Order: sequence, then structure tokens, then C-alpha cells
Amino acid sequence: MKLARRRVLRLTTGAAALAAVSRSSRAYSYPTKPVRLLVPVPPGGTFDIVGRLIAHWLSEHLGRQFVVENRPGAGTSLGTGVVAHSAPDGYTLLIDGSPAAINATLYKDLDFDFRRDIAPVAGIERLPLIVAVNPSLSVESLPQFISYAKVNSSKINMGSGGIGSTGQVAGELFNMMAGLNLIDVPYRGEAPALTDLLRGQVQIVFTTAGSAIGFIKAGTLRALAVTSAKRMGALPDIPTVAETLPGYEAFAWSGIGAPAGTPPEIIETLNRVTNAALADTRFRSRLAALGATAMPGSPADFGKFIASEIVKWAKVIKFAHIKV
Repeated sequence: MKLARRRVLRLTTGAAALAAVSRSSRAYSYPTKPVRLLVPVPPGGTFDIVGRLIAHWLSEHLGRQFVVENRPGAGTSLGTGVVAHSAPDGYTLLIDGSPAAINATLYKDLDFDFRRDIAPVAGIERLPLIVAVNPSLSVESLPQFISYAKVNSSKINMGSGGIGSTGQVAGELFNMMAGLNLIDVPYRGEAPALTDLLRGQVQIVFTTAGSAIGFIKAGTLRALAVTSAKRMGALPDIPTVAETLPGYEAFAWSGIGAPAGTPPEIIETLNRVTNAALADTRFRSRLAALGATAMPGSPADFGKFIASEIVKWAKVIKFAHIKV
């Protein structure tokens, strides 16, 4: 009996060791071929630039090409769906971000569930928004704007990059917390919304920092506040929205996702190398040039963050009755 028990124990121990070696070997050898990195927006914007920066870093440090493939459509849901339905082998990855967390509530007929079908790998960056107005508006500060908007209720147009865009929900969160009724005017992207803000066709836009800083420094737009919890290094004199409305915070963000079921050792490898990029001075300076800050952490940290973003924007979408 004792000999049989010893034999079972040896076999069990050997099997466990073999499995551990197999997992270690698979992690060590990954990747063995090029990896597709889907960016679910058109080329050229901050989201796309960040995807290309991290793809270059991963290619250099993992020894295989990480090929960026733009798959725009349906507010990033098209590209996200492609990854959600891909093989969970680490060779098809996603640059996901704030639109995906918003779409989890906004779209009712998606053939995937972002929370269930995309595994969090690593956060990359946060990008605060700027509350920008046309200088012709007779306000110099956010408290003045709120007072002006309450007197002129339902007469102020708020441009946004489209239904479900980060700028739109950030503006609706502002409406909710300030007790205002700014009228959202959705455009096909942030650029045309800013163009009409410059023309005075709309009065306010919640815009990404990289898109607006040039206009603000030139004096063609006026920054009333930034949406991050702390002031931006690039605009240290501009207060945060939270200095007027405590607790307010909104930002665009991006990170890496993988199909659910991707082996944890592959996710850990990708997370480790991504965090190394976020600790690199040169890489961080590239993010800073875009107005963004690094968002390092474990896959679990990133997953908790995504879950909190989904809950946050679900409340705003329901409050503002936003529909596609």
C-alpha cells in the first residue's frame, strides 16, 4: 500500500513539474511569429499613435514584429469584436480604451461582451480632456461658465466627437454634476467639432489635450479647466474641473487587451514588457508630448480599472439618455 501511494505521489509530482515546465517553455518561446495588434480607430489620432508606440517597443523587446492593423467602425466595436472572436493564443491583440468601456452600455446588440470576451493585459496611458470655449463667450473661468449656463439654460451647444465619444460622456457627466442642460451636438469626430468651436457654431467642447493645446496657446480657444484629478504639467495655470465640482474626473485612456482564455503566462509576458516601456524615460516623454501620462500596473489592476469605468459611464449614459 505504501509503495503504491509513493508511486502515485511521484507520478503526481512529476506531472505537476512537467506542466510547469511546459508553461514556462511556452512563455519563454512567445512570440514565435508576428503578432497582430488591432487598433480600432483610423490612423493618425492619439489612440493610433499610442498603439504604434507600444507596438514598436514590443517588437524591439520580444524579438518579433507586432503589426498594427487599423480596424475602425462602430465606435471601436468593430475591431474589438474581431479580437473577441480570435483564437486566444497571444497572436491577435487589441489596443482597447475608454470607448470600449462606454460601448459596453451604449450598444445593445453587440455579438460580444467586452467584460467577458476581452482579457485585460496592461494599461498604457491616460489622456485628460480640456474644457474649451470660444473666446467670444463672456466667461473667464469655469464657475463663471456654470453661472452663465444656468441663466442661459438649453441655449448653449456642446460639440462632441460623436455619440458615445469620451468627450460627449465627459460633457454629460459635467451636466449631471453641475445641474446644467448643455445641448450635445455630435460630429463625425473631434476635429470637426473643434472647427465649429473655432467658428463659434458651438460654445464648448470637451476635447483631448493634444488636439486643443495649440489653439489654446495661440489664443483662438480658451481653456476653462482640465478633467484630470490633478492639473496638467503642460497647462499648470488651468484649474481642474474638480476644483469647482469636487469628485469630477474624466479622461481618455488606452491599454492592451487579448481574447479571453489567452494563457496567463503570455499575458504576464506582455504586461511585464509593457510596464518596462512605461518605466522608460524616453517612452514616457513620448506620452507626455501627447498630453498623456503612463498607466502602469498588473493585469488585475487594469481589469479593476476597466470595471470601474464601465460602471461610471453606464450611470452617465442612463442619466443623459444617450442612444446610438
